[in-house]
Amino acid sequence: MQITQEFDFFVIGGGSGGLAAAKQAASQGAKVGLADFVKPSPLGTKWGLGGTCVNVGCIPKKLMHFAALAGELRKDQVEAGWINTDMQGKHDWNRMTENVRNHIKKLNFQYKNQLNNQEVKYYNKLAELEKSNIVKLVDKDGGVEFIKSKFILIAVGGRPSYPEDIPEIEKKVITSDDLFWLPNNPGKTLIVGASYVALECGGFLNGLGYDSSIMVRSILLRGFDQQIAGKIEDYMVESGVKFINEAIPINIEVIENNRRLVTWKQKGVQHSDTFDTVLIATGRKSDTSKLNLERVGVKTNKNGKIICTIDDRTSVSNIYAIGDCVEGRPELTPTAIKCGQLLANRLFGGQKKMMCYQFIPTTVFTPLEYGCIGYSEEEAINKFTQNEIIIYHSIFKPLEWNLLESHYAQACMIKLIVMASTRRVIGLHYLGPNAGEVVQGYAVAMKLGATKEQFDATIGIHPTCSEEILTLTAVKGIDNPQKEGC
Repeated sequence: MQITQEFDFFVIGGGSGGLAAAKQAASQGAKVGLADFVKPSPLGTKWGLGGTCVNVGCIPKKLMHFAALAGELRKDQVEAGWINTDMQGKHDWNRMTENVRNHIKKLNFQYKNQLNNQEVKYYNKLAELEKSNIVKLVDKDGGVEFIKSKFILIAVGGRPSYPEDIPEIEKKVITSDDLFWLPNNPGKTLIVGASYVALECGGFLNGLGYDSSIMVRSILLRGFDQQIAGKIEDYMVESGVKFINEAIPINIEVIENNRRLVTWKQKGVQHSDTFDTVLIATGRKSDTSKLNLERVGVKTNKNGKIICTIDDRTSVSNIYAIGDCVEGRPELTPTAIKCGQLLANRLFGGQKKMMCYQFIPTTVFTPLEYGCIGYSEEEAINKFTQNEIIIYHSIFKPLEWNLLESHYAQACMIKLIVMASTRRVIGLHYLGPNAGEVVQGYAVAMKLGATKEQFDATIGIHPTCSEEILTLTAVKGIDNPQKEGC
């Protein structure tokens, strides 16, 4: 075995977390290498440097969500007095995806430049562990080389998982790995799943004018606040999305004109329908199966997620892991980025700060957006009991919607979950326009331990949706949440 390069820090995975860790380590003077090789999806979709978020996740999702909202604004323009809006115009899928792809390719190029500028050695090669400090790299033609590193970081993320009981399902369906790179519009689409990926994709496809149905086995948005999840479903139904609840697919057959005949069971009764596209969004699995973790002693759980200590160390002392491939970590891009930066600072910058996973804000980009921080109502009751918390709530209507007749008037909602004894706000939930922009700043307050009285004492900006968070007085279980007045 010939070692071609030696590093202080070698990163396996070129997603957001891996890139952030590599660049931060290099800025601290470490000699850094990074390997990233995109294994094509079962349908052959592949992409460039940057990982899931950039190529087949957050970035294209948000752009297509925006495109859908832009189309829906045509109805609002008419009600706001604009008279020349073309309501009959159809969406051009190819033009949208070309613009999305062009932006993503710019990002791929920028990431390569950033690594080069910081003297991080980039390998477009598939990596696997040979020993605890040796990585085997294989290029697209089968060429092999070996590198050695003092520290190794695994940041390989995850890939979509498939139901196991439908024969050859991977050849008959797409996943989010394929949707954003489809050469033609998906047409009438069935989305199987109830995660934020399923709801976001179903929402923007419907908004773009494509017939969209979402098949749900049990509950929407597991792990999120369930009252808010129910209101998201109500709004999406009002918007035209069809939900097939308490159902599971039992067969998918390719028929004439390359359509899909889907058969499912719903409450014990068998149904079927035809679709142009079936999108599977039933979860993701850690992309660790080809890394030879067992060979070097890196422990994983039964789902392939790596078991780490709070300082991101695996069961092998010089091997670390961050991001979606780690057990118990939030599957969020910003947490992987911060985690990677802090790890690099500890290893090479003499710092000691650990990642804190409390009060992390996030947003689900459904047609009506949902932003949240901290505990859901269910989580709070489970941990603290009903008597230890107070829930303040409001159903409100954004001022702008008063110009319009097309919006579901009872759609928007806010909840604050407050500890009864200390009055600290431990949960914030906002369902309404621009949710990500609204909740981001409140995360600072909650990280600093803000109380309900401090929220109350803060002057809101009028008239905005965000000010509604600062004026809550209705207590759940006692007061009507319906907002009155301006």
